[in-house]
Amino acid sequence: MPELPEVEIVKQSLNKKIKHKKIKKVIIRNRNLRSKIPINFSNYLKNQKVIKVDRFSKYLILTLSNKKICLIHLGMSGTIHYINKNKASPVSNLSFYSSIRLPIKHNHIEIEFDDSKIIYNDPRRFGFFEIVKNKKLLKKRLSHLGPEPMSEEFNIKYVFQYFKNKKKNIKNFLLDQGFVSGIGNIYASEILFLCEIKPDQIVSKLDESKCKSIIDYSKKVLSEAIKKGGSSIRDFKNISGKEGNFQKIFKVYDREGLKCKKIKCKGVIQKKMISNRSTFFCNSCQK
Repeated sequence: MPELPEVEIVKQSLNKKIKHKKIKKVIIRNRNLRSKIPINFSNYLKNQKVIKVDRFSKYLILTLSNKKICLIHLGMSGTIHYINKNKASPVSNLSFYSSIRLPIKHNHIEIEFDDSKIIYNDPRRFGFFEIVKNKKLLKKRLSHLGPEPMSEEFNIKYVFQYFKNKKKNIKNFLLDQGFVSGIGNIYASEILFLCEIKPDQIVSKLDESKCKSIIDYSKKVLSEAIKKGGSSIRDFKNISGKEGNFQKIFKVYDREGLKCKKIKCKGVIQKKMISNRSTFFCNSCQK
């Protein structure tokens, strides 16, 4: 699943490609996504300009000239592809996640502009497109989500109080979107390694110093991942010709059996299943 950095790259790409463009046509090839696309969906988009593209957590937010908002979630396997009608390119993916080319199957939604179009592809159909009628309703729609890791709201007072008397382990909390928005499995492992916290550590046992390290390294890891274009499990470039390079500096993720990268640490990277998710950690420096 694309995590916050990968969705941020899609947002940045969309802003460069479709911001201020007028939507000419909407084609829905399959309404049966995670939530069924309503019959009148295309009416909200047609003939509207895309004012801006934002992101919150793992959600893309398209603000339209009619003040309506198109909320998009990529789900487990969704990708957005950009097609320039005047310039053919074998690379269409706006991020670095999954195939670089537009797959033949599972193209569920097309949004056309004068000179280009974007296509939503999703083999597993866990993503969705949703119309939200105004900003107030958008805030309510996303109210179940916790603060973003890089926001001021994600601070020591919030984290330490949230963890108080809780019996759940820290890895599960980092993946809990109600606690903090946007962190997924890859980055959770990387954050905890830098914090020197074992992923199955119960959060009520973490002192303020450890809580602060979780905050600091969450910001650092995600900011670095965005700068490097996200993580490409497969090595390819996006339509801007850039690579997602964060996977090249993974400290623990997908490094089972390899030596710890920390100087003087003689540990070995272990893999453990936590809540059915692969979790990677050093058996020596994470405690």
